Amino acid sequence: MINYFSSDFKLGILGGGQLGKMLLYETRKLDIQTIVMDPSEEAPCKISANIFIQGDLMDYDAVLDFGRKADLVTFEIESVNVEALKQLEKEGIKVFPSSSTLEKISDKVVQKQFYIDNDIATASFSAFNSRLELLKAFDENRVSLPFVWKSATGGYDGKGVMIVKSKKDLDQIPEGKCLAEKLIPFKNELAVIVARNPSGEVISYPVVEMEFHPVANQVEYVICPARIEESISVKARQLAEKVSDTFKHVGLLAVEMFLTQDDELVVNEVAPRPHNSGHYSIEASYTNQFEQHLRAILDLPLGNTESKVAGIMVNLSGEENYTGPPIYKNMEQILKIPGVTPHIYGKKETRPFRKMGHVTIVNKDIKKARTIAEEVKKTLKVISKN
Repeated sequence: MINYFSSDFKLGILGGGQLGKMLLYETRKLDIQTIVMDPSEEAPCKISANIFIQGDLMDYDAVLDFGRKADLVTFEIESVNVEALKQLEKEGIKVFPSSSTLEKISDKVVQKQFYIDNDIATASFSAFNSRLELLKAFDENRVSLPFVWKSATGGYDGKGVMIVKSKKDLDQIPEGKCLAEKLIPFKNELAVIVARNPSGEVISYPVVEMEFHPVANQVEYVICPARIEESISVKARQLAEKVSDTFKHVGLLAVEMFLTQDDELVVNEVAPRPHNSGHYSIEASYTNQFEQHLRAILDLPLGNTESKVAGIMVNLSGEENYTGPPIYKNMEQILKIPGVTPHIYGKKETRPFRKMGHVTIVNKDIKKARTIAEEVKKTLKVISKN
């Protein structure tokens, strides 16, 4: 066993945003040395990493040089130069999740085709190399309204996804490789996080339910446990573990899925990293998702994924009409509420709908937690001076 703790071992993390920052809570807890690279000089990770490097994650040479300074490389964002990761693997540097896992996931067209090829239920779709190609298919009735437009690459936090309901909406579709997906009428949007280590140990977290903002297409609330029947919960975890087994990833895999009106489960998409749907676990679980990601990539025994208590996460996003240095209005009021824990990501500028933090609410009663979550959402606002 490699001695990771209080040693010369260096973990490289590509991406220095909030996910990296929360992963660094755990590296600090275990005294694991870290090197982080991010394009922004003001990345949230900068204050916590042992070494911080400013660099472009899509630049082949920058990623290669960075990786050579580490003993093992992981990432907190999918927009990373895959060819550089492949080269690092050739040189004997461990990369988890692997370059091949990232390659299958970072392009949504490739990801969707992977589900079809491996008999994993997903919404039917058509792929297009350009906006013009999609519009031509629409004119020829090969694509019909309504449908979900997704950018093949680079989508996150509600960006790169749009429900196209009318001809007018077609004007909003940007240029680029994309897919048009059948719109599935669903009862719930669910997610399951699966952890897997190189030894093949696999464990999943309880199913969570996600409630979305109607305009921003961002998750507003994550509810654990999901308010679904136990039989559906069992099926959802089995499906997520099947997806994990098919990808053979190492680390965390967040599997988002729809529960249809007929109680069928359909995979929407996956993320090979800690995920918004697992933030509740910092307060509510025996092993939070960030510690679990570390355990998985370092091939340590995986931790208990059970919840100690019901948990709800509220995303804290920038208010509309505010841009500038953030002010967290009414923070004192929510800190008075029992079971409420805010996490501020350390971003220097707020923008409309930009994720600036999250708040976890824990309570023995999920209904009570949901009521408090709504109170938190109404009370705590991210604004700016101007």
